[in-house]
Amino acid sequence: MPPFVTAVYEVETTLGLETVAAEIAGEQSSGTFVAVARETPELKSRHAARVTGIEEIELSGHSPLPGATGDWSQAKRARLSIEFPLENFGTSIPNLLAAVAGNLFEIRTVGAIRLVDIELPIEFADRYPGPQFGWRGTLDSIGRRGGPLLGTIVKPSVGLAPEALGELVTELGRAGIDFIKDDELQGNPPYFPFADRVRVVTEALDRVADETGHRPMYAFNITDDIDRMPANHDLVRDAGGTCVMVTVNAVGYSGLAYVRDRCELPIHGHRAMLGATARSPQLGIDFRVFQKLARLSGADHVHTNGLRNKFYGDDDEVLAAIDAVRTPLLGGYGAVPVLSSGQTPDLAPETYDQVGSTELLVLAGGGIHGHPGGSAAGVTAMRAAWDAALAGVDIDAQAARVPELATALAKFRPAA
Repeated sequence: MPPFVTAVYEVETTLGLETVAAEIAGEQSSGTFVAVARETPELKSRHAARVTGIEEIELSGHSPLPGATGDWSQAKRARLSIEFPLENFGTSIPNLLAAVAGNLFEIRTVGAIRLVDIELPIEFADRYPGPQFGWRGTLDSIGRRGGPLLGTIVKPSVGLAPEALGELVTELGRAGIDFIKDDELQGNPPYFPFADRVRVVTEALDRVADETGHRPMYAFNITDDIDRMPANHDLVRDAGGTCVMVTVNAVGYSGLAYVRDRCELPIHGHRAMLGATARSPQLGIDFRVFQKLARLSGADHVHTNGLRNKFYGDDDEVLAAIDAVRTPLLGGYGAVPVLSSGQTPDLAPETYDQVGSTELLVLAGGGIHGHPGGSAAGVTAMRAAWDAALAGVDIDAQAARVPELATALAKFRPAA
């Protein structure tokens, strides 16, 4: 049987479910709104998308999308599975997306439509090599034997002068942080050009390594116009850097794959802008699809958000996202789940209990830099909390032994 891609959608419509499923399959393959000349049975048998599953599910209770037709009181909701012949677009992520996530979002007869999953044939593994480093390579680069890896984001996000950034990186490194990253808002600004930032940070990291024997990984944000990103990578590599960051949705999967083909360092894949396509229950593309294509395109680390995060996803969504990143893809493509957004020491026991794995990169921005004792104290508190979680020690008992953790819990723990 020829290879195909299976796309899974959740739709709501006032028409028959079979009718709408056939309309989506036709619109996104060999058909259009009317039969046309040369649309032969032979052509359709080879190139038409095929509906393979229709499962009616509970209505969402949300209003229909603008422009949707029909009497919404008569709506039905379903999960649809549709097979697309690989021959239609080949092993090309951009052309794959045109097929499984193209004009279908504009079809009037659907009042809601989300692409919630995608299954790819093994042929994509021949085109896209995926992550170079993953969990084991990241550990080796940092010099750690196991996880979780504890990290932070440069805060304030923008505006730090070179001297202040150098002091911050030095303070964090001396405190034993594993990982530091640029905020996605940091690129190549006139007030602090990228090349200067690389110089300041690597000098600070070198000082820390000389003093402590430990050199944290720093993810420099190389996101830029596609033709500039390889030079940004090379600048980091030549300065002795050990990680680069790419804002995946800003440059697209092709931009990420372009960097991966020219990259010698782990790629920290940021999910900024994901909410524009994933947040609405009525429209868009689920995180499950995003993370598969990000890993396929070469991301070694993929942001999932964390428990009780400051953004929109609830804990069940976060746990599903972490599980998705940890699930093998095409026999491999291992990537590191990155927990972030409002993470504090108080969350360590719950996170470890719920996730059940140490193969995590846990980032705390405000949860470290907002510590009353400063960033170094924030690192100490975060480490103590996770040490307690891994050892099965009550976090309050740990706080009685580690003053920095006690202070962090007093500041960050939600009021009872």
